[in-house]
Amino acid sequence: MKKYFVEFIGTFFLILAIVMAANLAGAMAPLAIGSMLMVMIYAGGHISGAHFNPAVTLAVFLRGKCDAKDVAPYMVAQLVGAALASVIGLYLLANNGGEPSMNKLGNDGMVLPALLAEFLGTFALCWVILHTATAKGTSGNSFYGLAIGFTVLACAYALGGISGGAFNPAVALGISIAEMSAWPNIWVFLVANFAAGAAAAFAFKFANGDD
Repeated sequence: MKKYFVEFIGTFFLILAIVMAANLAGAMAPLAIGSMLMVMIYAGGHISGAHFNPAVTLAVFLRGKCDAKDVAPYMVAQLVGAALASVIGLYLLANNGGEPSMNKLGNDGMVLPALLAEFLGTFALCWVILHTATAKGTSGNSFYGLAIGFTVLACAYALGGISGGAFNPAVALGISIAEMSAWPNIWVFLVANFAAGAAAAFAFKFANGDD
């Protein structure tokens, strides 16, 4: 189950990056998409092999490196992750009128997209940090800084156009002081960021029960 959960998470964020960055990041979309794939491989590779693609699962199975009993669950997890990411991506894009939702919080319907974007970006960041900088399976690696930095890059391109892309309560404080975001909006960042950090910790413990 842990392997399937990791395949779901990785595929979800890959597809979310594709849907969002293709619409918001312009010519930089391929960088965001490739970055998201890279960091999710770093984060989940030691648990599931980080396929995030039914065709890859088939290839790895035919190669003899994936148990037959895992093929269908892997593919189901990947397809469910892709479908959910697409639905959420379409929702976020439908509520984006060309400028970050955080700049339009006085308008009806803008709070929830900003909360969701901040939650997802912070969850991805914390998920990658926990898996690359604290997990036994990746202990002693030399790539955790690269993975963490590229997670921020990918999420900024994919989700920054919705929420402003803080993904960090300290950043929320800084941009409020610098008048880049209105003080009444800071609660959105704080609630989403801390909730995502807690959710990522629980998800990590589920995926790494023996760590």
